[in-house]
Amino acid sequence: MQQLQKLLDFYINSSIHVGLSVYALVRMTGFLFQITAIDDCALFGFFGTIVGYNFVKYDALARIQKLEMRTELKAIAGLSFLSFLAAGYCFIHLEKHTKIIAFVFLILTLLYTLPFFPNRKNARNWAGVKIYIVALCWVGVTLFLPIVDAGIPFTTLVFLVALQRFLLIFVLILIFEIIDLKVDDPNLKTVPQQIGVRRTKIVGSLLLLGFLLLEFLESPLQYSALFLKLGIAFTVWLFLVFSTEKRSKYYTSFWAESIPILWWGLLLFFS
Repeated sequence: MQQLQKLLDFYINSSIHVGLSVYALVRMTGFLFQITAIDDCALFGFFGTIVGYNFVKYDALARIQKLEMRTELKAIAGLSFLSFLAAGYCFIHLEKHTKIIAFVFLILTLLYTLPFFPNRKNARNWAGVKIYIVALCWVGVTLFLPIVDAGIPFTTLVFLVALQRFLLIFVLILIFEIIDLKVDDPNLKTVPQQIGVRRTKIVGSLLLLGFLLLEFLESPLQYSALFLKLGIAFTVWLFLVFSTEKRSKYYTSFWAESIPILWWGLLLFFS
């Protein structure tokens, strides 16, 4: 049992799970817009997420705190290096315009982590900015990247899906911010820090309502997609309502981050 626990912790700490969530959303984009040649984008999203998230999580520990490299950290560093090579291989096979989009989100990731300006902290520590950068990167990588790579025009439907996905990711991040309320730096000024947990849950609930209402703007309305999104929104809402500072890390890092994977699986099952 202890070995399984260590394996699960490594799976989460090495960002493989969040990488699979990104992979699932890219695949969903391929399904929704009938993109057949999407393997390179999906794998680039998967491996790039592992590299990006591990860089964000462990860069400060390695550069500033000079943390001793434990066995797990060495394994994560090795996995990140291999993922970097795999992401680079996939990047080569992307279209020219897609590479530009990917480079833009790389800059956002670096800006999120590294202090580029004198006497300034990185974007991660800019008050209230973190949640928007993360949600925007998720939408960019999981939607805009495969759309541009396939040469699909930016129609109203694309922007509706983008807004829906942004709202859903935003609410998922709110759940993380509630759980991390005790450990987050007060200077981050996360949503729960500024308006409190109760109001954060109200805001999240309203955003999920907006997520559903946007579905009615699609023409023609697809009831199967509506019911599926209703189920996903209700699942996210339950996670939001029952989120507290006392929840374990698995509540968000495993279960909440499994929602995109669940969404993709249900989409395939009912299609």
